[in-house]
Order: sequence, then structure tokens, then C-alpha cells
Amino acid sequence: MPTGRTIVTQPPNGTFRLLGLGSWPEARRIGEILRAETVGGLLLLGATVLALTWANSPWKDAYQDLSAVRAGPAGLHLDLSLAAWAADGLLAIFFFVAGLELKREFVAGDLRDLRRAALPVTAAMGGMIFPALFYVAVTATGDGGGLRGWAVPTATDIAFALAVLGVISTHLPGALRIFLLTLAVVDDLLAIMIIAIFYTSGLHPLPLLGALLVIAVFGALVQRGISRWWLLLPLAAVAWALVHASGVHATVAGVLLAFTVPVRGRVDLAGRLEHRWRPISAGFAVPIFAFFAAGVTISGSGGLGATATLAAVVGLVLGKPIGITVSAWLVQRFTRARLAEGLSWWDVFGLGLLGGIGFTVSLLISELAFGSGSELDNQTKIGVLAGSLIAAMLATVLLRIRNRHYRLICEAEEADSDADGIPDVYQRPAN
Repeated sequence: MPTGRTIVTQPPNGTFRLLGLGSWPEARRIGEILRAETVGGLLLLGATVLALTWANSPWKDAYQDLSAVRAGPAGLHLDLSLAAWAADGLLAIFFFVAGLELKREFVAGDLRDLRRAALPVTAAMGGMIFPALFYVAVTATGDGGGLRGWAVPTATDIAFALAVLGVISTHLPGALRIFLLTLAVVDDLLAIMIIAIFYTSGLHPLPLLGALLVIAVFGALVQRGISRWWLLLPLAAVAWALVHASGVHATVAGVLLAFTVPVRGRVDLAGRLEHRWRPISAGFAVPIFAFFAAGVTISGSGGLGATATLAAVVGLVLGKPIGITVSAWLVQRFTRARLAEGLSWWDVFGLGLLGGIGFTVSLLISELAFGSGSELDNQTKIGVLAGSLIAAMLATVLLRIRNRHYRLICEAEEADSDADGIPDVYQRPAN
């Protein structure tokens, strides 16, 4: 029976609220993604603990030997170590899913509204610039050897951040969770742009041109609604191999392929592919990469006193939350927007601390900057692990302090007096 209410599909007219509720369909979809990412974060945490334990045990040589095992066709220059396959191959799946999510957000999600897009995009940019500046400032006080790793603290690991939320069991409102996810997705795009521009060595034009042609064929097929795996998967693999051969980091292929997939239309191919590949990314690709990347031997790496280590810690723990909070405040300052009712800037700072959990992409950038297994790579990775842990602990304290307040907001969001399965807060009286 009619309830006299309509589902909110866009923000109501009037003063725009930062971190306010979006539409119910989008909130429901994001909720499903967040649950999947939380499980992936726990697997990621387990893989990290296993790698650190093994790499610092009496059997550490076996761990190093396993990472160095080579596999793949040598004639195609793809005889890579297992660690390289994890970084170059499996993370391409991660970035493919991130690319699908980003395109969906801006084409069919709430972020097609430029007012809503301004906050996470600006916050992500601030969350990239400030950590980089903090990192450079710290390395400048040393010998400058770690300067090439300036981009290490710029990334946010959404899976790890959501795993922290799951462990501390906070009632973080849906709007804040959506903001955190969207910020991290934009963060991933900025990170892949940094990798493509600043960490590409020896660009080879012909393989790159070949990759773009294959990606164009892939795009033409998916635009026609063709989704046969036996056709698309080989094309994606060829595109990945050509990007790898071009000198551009192979994970860029994942994002480029994702951007060709249509979001709108009779068949939601982007949604179907995202639903199919997200569990593989969160449950397999990212944890396996973490297992090979996080196995740092702590003894003999200089400890937390090394300049590169300290720079990564400062960038994540201070640069991230300050950059995100300041950028969000600037959006509020130079527009007519206001924070949603019941929220404060402490909540934004708490999300900024969660943004300081920069793990997966940070470890990848460290390897690209310094070379896997080098002294600077080990020092920087220790900084990433320590900084992420400190940021997680500080976020836990702040969000737990605010948890009683969050509970009241969530109770209002989840109220459903009409028993129609749609929270009343996402409805408004029909005209």
C-alpha cells in the first residue's frame, strides 16, 4: 500500500550538508561493498601477521626463498618471482575493481552530483599532498636518500581501515562510512596516476600502443554488452602483459580496462563484473600481495630511528588526518555547505586517522621507489606498518569516544516504522 512517502534518490533542496545522507539505493549498495571489504581486511591482517612472523623467525630464509621462486614464460619476459607476480599481477585485479567502483560512483552513484563529489575528491587530494609534504620535510633532515619514496604515505587501505572498524565495533554512521570508502577509491585513482607518472622506468612506446589497442577492443566488446569470460579474460591478460612490457607499472592496465566498462544501460555490466571480481580481489589478490610484501626482517633495518621509517610514520599519522580535515574544512569554508546535523570536525579527523592506514598501495610504492628487499625499502615498509598501526590505534580511541553519539545517529538512520524495508530517514513526504 502507498505510504505517502517517496524514496530519496538525491539530496533535498536547501542548504547542502557535507557528509549528509545520500540516496537509499546507493547507501544499500555501498553497505554491501563495505561488508565484503571488512572480511577482506581481516584476511589482509592475517596475511600480514603471518608474513611478519615468518620473516622474523628462524625459518626466515625459507620465506625469502619462497618469495624469490620464479614462474612464467621466459620468452615473453614474464619469468617473474612470486612476489613480483603478486605486486604486478594480483594487484591489477585490485585496481580493476577500484576502477569499476570509481566509474560507478561518478556516473551512476551519488557522486554524479558535483556538490557531493567535491568533498571526497578534495579530501583525497589533501590526503595525498599533506603526507607527501610531511614525508619530504622529514627526509630533508636526513641524508635525502629516501626522498624518492615521497608518495609512500599518500595511499589509504580501505580494507584494513574497515577491518579496524569491524574490530572496534563502532556505530559509525552510514554517511561517514560512505565518505571513507569514496575517499579511498579516489585515493586509489590518484595513487595509480602517481605510479604511472613518477614510477615508470624506461617507457617503451610500441608495447604501450599495443596495449591501448587491445584495451580499445576490450572496450568495444563490453560497450556492446558482451561479457563472455573466455573472450574478455584473454584480452585483459594480453593488455596487462603489454603494459608490463611497456615499462608502465602493470596495475595501470586494471584501471584502464575498468574505465571502458559501461555503467548505465539495459545490462549493468560494471555491476556484474564488480560483484564477480570484488571477492577475488579482497579475499585472494590483496592478502597474497600483503603476504609477500609485508615480510620485512625488522632486526638490522635501523628500527624506527631510520629517516625513511620516521618519514613514513609522520606522513601517515600526521599528514593524512591533517590533510583530509583541512581539505574538508576548505570545502565547507568556500561553499555554502555545512556539516550534516550531529557531526563535528572531530569525526572528520577520526576518518582522517583511518585514512592513515596506508598499507597495500603504500607497500607497492615503496618497492617501486627503492627496489624490493633493499635497505630503504625495508625501512620504509617498517614505517608503513608502524604508521598504520599507530593511526589505527588513535582512530580507535577517538571513534570509541564518539561511539555513544554515533549510536544515536545510527538508531535514527535504521528506524523503519513503515515496515517497508526502507529506513524512514531516507524517505520524505510525497508532494
